Amino acid sequence: MAAKDIGARGLGATVRVRAESDVDEGSLAHLRASLAHLRKKVAAVLDRPGLPPASGEVRVVRAAAHHVELPWSAGAEIRLGNHLVVVHAREASARELADRLADRLRGNTDRVTHRGDATPKAATPPPWRGGPGR
Repeated sequence: MAAKDIGARGLGATVRVRAESDVDEGSLAHLRASLAHLRKKVAAVLDRPGLPPASGEVRVVRAAAHHVELPWSAGAEIRLGNHLVVVHAREASARELADRLADRLRGNTDRVTHRGDATPKAATPPPWRGGPGR
């Protein structure tokens, strides 16, 4: 498999979108258009106000076998501040893959960023173990 670096336009140059597959020149234009759509979807999720700076990579793979039911798959490993967001998706078309990946990325990103406010302070032991109130 050859990795084709598609770049990180619109994502602040810290999140890379890459395609890994054996792609002939005829389908390369279609792949570039599909990845441009994916890049826009990922940028819309990560470029929202209030989110910490994002860095990481999104890898897209298309199965070479014709009999595969869901040939498009993607995995994203994005670091938001101190948190790592990992998302995977498989779909029948590149457009469906971009939509599914963006939905999952938005959900996991929201969960990670809001979890910091609701997480209790685990470093404080309970009173019966010598914590406050004893």
